[in-house]
Amino acid sequence: MADSRDLPSDPDRNLALELVRVTEAAAIAAGRFMGRGDKELVDQAAVDAMRPVLASIAMDGVVVIGEGEKDEAPMLYNGEQVGNGSPPAVDIAVDPVDGTTLTAKALPDALAVIAVAERGAMFDPGPCVYMEKLAVAGDVVHAVDIEAPIEDNLAIIAGARRKRPDDITVAILDRPRHADLVERVLSTGARIKFLLDGDVGGAILAADEGSSVDVLVGIGGTPEGVIAACAMKCLDGAIFGKLYPRDDEERQAALDAGYDLDKVLTTDDLVAGDDIFFAATGVTDGELLRGVRYTPQRVLTQSLSMRSKSGAIRVIEGRHHAQRSNLIRAGG
Repeated sequence: MADSRDLPSDPDRNLALELVRVTEAAAIAAGRFMGRGDKELVDQAAVDAMRPVLASIAMDGVVVIGEGEKDEAPMLYNGEQVGNGSPPAVDIAVDPVDGTTLTAKALPDALAVIAVAERGAMFDPGPCVYMEKLAVAGDVVHAVDIEAPIEDNLAIIAGARRKRPDDITVAILDRPRHADLVERVLSTGARIKFLLDGDVGGAILAADEGSSVDVLVGIGGTPEGVIAACAMKCLDGAIFGKLYPRDDEERQAALDAGYDLDKVLTTDDLVAGDDIFFAATGVTDGELLRGVRYTPQRVLTQSLSMRSKSGAIRVIEGRHHAQRSNLIRAGG
């Protein structure tokens, strides 16, 4: 693993700020295909826009968490070299659009996201496509237990926050596999914020004590879990996970690769180190960020920039010139 001193120590060199240009480019390009019904075009546009901007950033990056295999979409593939090759040596976790289907159907909460950590810091999901997740804000990190019944965790969160049970909101991916979980959550009186696609944004909302979401639970993508862990490091929240093979073949592949399916993975297991950079830009409107807006002269974006070491969290409003912006040209 690279010495953490290899990462930029100059306060004027905050990679999270530079990474915002990457997510802005992806969001601007992907947003052009909003509502057209083709998630592959959404993803391709975002990838094509991201690559040239990533290549311009002063870093020696390797994509550890890429995208594409699960959705059979164009990828920034695992092992791809990005950046201009100069120090620092870093791991990259990227999802050009977390919510390609949301964008294709003009539904809310799609994001372009990227995270960076020191080389060797990120968990490699290998054959483990899915994991059980529980994400919370810092005030209840030490009280919850992913292996405890959901009813107990919600009672603990309600007590810690001096809320009534029916004031608790739980973020859950809207999937048939969560039917029993949904029923149990509703039996406590809690409300549910159903996530139609992509749970990185849901985890961020759970870690933000000022949002409407108190906790994220359920089964989602392991790569998205690693990206969410990077955000948790910046927000002082936490994500806990357990690898979730969907069938005997996936279970055996995970065991053959040496993964412990009984282990509770913590935020530190998913991404080590204390200098993590995270950036996201809204593609479609959502609770976390506004989506891209196009005017005759400007393209408007809203982004989130975070760094764990300094604790800096910024919401950035971008007003990009429709003819002169390199980010818009990057998208073709």
